[in-house]
Amino acid sequence: MKSILFVCLGNICRSPLADGIATKIADDYDLNLHIDSAGTSQWHVGEPPCDNSIEVARLNGIDISSLRARTIHPDDKQKFDYIVAMDKQNREDLLARGYQNVYLIGEYGGFGGKDVPDPYFFDGFEGFHEVFAMLDKAVRDFLQKEKLWD
Repeated sequence: MKSILFVCLGNICRSPLADGIATKIADDYDLNLHIDSAGTSQWHVGEPPCDNSIEVARLNGIDISSLRARTIHPDDKQKFDYIVAMDKQNREDLLARGYQNVYLIGEYGGFGGKDVPDPYFFDGFEGFHEVFAMLDKAVRDFLQKEKLWD
């Protein structure tokens, strides 16, 4: 079984959305994948995804309300085949901590290496829709290009 860890800063908005999108695809298409998400910081450990992330996921048929934020752990280096960062800073932080097999989600979906923006920097709920749409496209492309979904 292949495994994917999606990583952002706090693990309450972007990486849980990516986790939910990938999990739904895996469930819908009976893919044998282990999917999880984590943050590089410890700010929100134990918290559920933020309300806006839960809502935008729900509007797209995905339930991420049971997820809880966690921080990356040294064991993740061996547990996950793919560690997928939401932005370049997350990727640099992971590489600096000795993680390998680190991918940037913005390198997929035709985004040319663009960072998935933190939706808190948008004005209102619309930013969460934009981030969800970007992640949906990028995650689907990632799964196909990495031959995890045909």
